[in-house]
Amino acid sequence: MTETERNDLNTRINKALDKVRPYLEADGGGITLEEVTDDKVVKVKLHGACDGCPFSVQTLKAGVEQALLKEVPEMKELIAID
Repeated sequence: MTETERNDLNTRINKALDKVRPYLEADGGGITLEEVTDDKVVKVKLHGACDGCPFSVQTLKAGVEQALLKEVPEMKELIAID
């Protein structure tokens, strides 16, 4: 992936995350983009109430990942890192 492609991907991912952040923040949580790998795996970090929440995996896969896939269909997977 070229630097231009990576920057474009990061921009689109952050715009998509901006759409879901208010929902996470309403429950005292947050999310930040940490890395996009060359094979287009998106790594994020959960903050606040989302960090360690028993429902965070469900929120990540059913909510955040699906929202991102609508905006960034070439994304392969979304994973949370510590």
